[in-house]
Amino acid sequence: MKKNKDLWVLPNLKDAQRRTREDIPIQRMEFDIPDNVVDLGKGRKFYLRTYGCQANERDGETIAGILLQLGFTMTDVTDEADLILLNTCAVRKNAEDKVFGEIGHLKHLKLRNPDLILGVCGCMPQEEEVVETILKKYHHVDLVFGTHNIHRLPQLLQQVLLAKERTIEVYSKQGEVIENLPVERFGQHKAWVNIMYGCDKFCTYCIVPYTRGKERSRLMEDILEEVLTLKAQGFKEVTLLGQNVNAYGKDLNDSTIDFARLLNEVALTGIDRIRFTTSHPWDFTDGMVEAIANHTNVMPYIHLPVQSGNSDMLKIMGRRYTIEDYMKTFNRLKERVEDCAFSTDIIVGFPNETDEQFEDTLRIVDECQFDNVYTFIYSPREGTPAALMEDNVSKEVKKKRLAMLNDRVKKYAAQKNKAYIGRVVNVLVDGPSKKDIRVYSGYTDTQKLVNFTGDHVSSGEFVSVEITDAKTWFLLGKKV
Repeated sequence: MKKNKDLWVLPNLKDAQRRTREDIPIQRMEFDIPDNVVDLGKGRKFYLRTYGCQANERDGETIAGILLQLGFTMTDVTDEADLILLNTCAVRKNAEDKVFGEIGHLKHLKLRNPDLILGVCGCMPQEEEVVETILKKYHHVDLVFGTHNIHRLPQLLQQVLLAKERTIEVYSKQGEVIENLPVERFGQHKAWVNIMYGCDKFCTYCIVPYTRGKERSRLMEDILEEVLTLKAQGFKEVTLLGQNVNAYGKDLNDSTIDFARLLNEVALTGIDRIRFTTSHPWDFTDGMVEAIANHTNVMPYIHLPVQSGNSDMLKIMGRRYTIEDYMKTFNRLKERVEDCAFSTDIIVGFPNETDEQFEDTLRIVDECQFDNVYTFIYSPREGTPAALMEDNVSKEVKKKRLAMLNDRVKKYAAQKNKAYIGRVVNVLVDGPSKKDIRVYSGYTDTQKLVNFTGDHVSSGEFVSVEITDAKTWFLLGKKV
């Protein structure tokens, strides 16, 4: 593989954090397949592995859609693949370590088949140190691209496959909205729907604003058209996606458009279930609360990341709200939305976190009694302000705090689930359980996983299930 370094585009974190008041362009003709690569994938197979959040999953659907249009066929066996793409996550260090481990593991396939193309894409390549590491240590990686140029995948593959050139192209910019990208939906009755991209919050620990660019919203009519198309195709549930989903509309220069209005409009399409993620407490408005409360097809399940139970820590984290602000929003939702379930994110061991501040976090868990909590030990991300802070909480203390927190989380998760015993719930069936094909699984409106028995059950249908038992992380039942 030739190395034409003059054509490489390398990431730059300073450029990635730049924000202007310029309107973000909405491109409707940006994606294009050049005539000479129309059948580039004919007779070739691709393997795609996606790490990380729902936004990455949705990007994976776009990548798959492009490759299928190029004539590739999909395989879930790496040994069969002519093209392997790792679609990566940069939120935590251990996620990156897993990817580098997988890149190393795949080297033997490249040695066995020199024509195999190995690519790394997604959020990790948006980091300078990641690309430097790939260039220095992983010479068998042929293609590297980021989150802003997925639409250029045909052109990138043209360089790699036809020109036989190692290709590095990572744009560090605010980004745009591209509306004519193909998609291969991985689900048959649940779908991700991007409503906006990027983040402008710049929490001190978070790399996402650097990897995903400026907050930029899709037009409401484009979102509604996508939801109506999905409904017509038989989809029963959509999840509205954004790095900071309830900041939707702030960049559209139209004071009548915000996330609350979008929720109302999507609800009026009549699609059975609507979810959204991830919301930021700072942008959670009374209008949003009312939209959730007033529409039965907006699910009563809210993921509301708190990160810490101490206001001083929240200030250092750059979260823009106090714990009192958070509880005001939490309680307003609890009062207005019947049977509302909550999940959250919590970081332990942030620089300078004291035992007393950690105890405040435990108190918030006691007060809110979340249905689920995604818990993390603080992971420094190079280029973020927190990475420059003295990390003076020892590894042993961090692990101890995480264990204490997880014990508390499990306690309330089990209590919440036990309250469902004897109730009849509405379950959207995903299909047979992975562990037992005689058992079916699906989710309630409150995002509870239910494994249940019953006859004449089909994927994608709604089933009434009586809950007979409860475990910490799932429910057991029988079809009524």
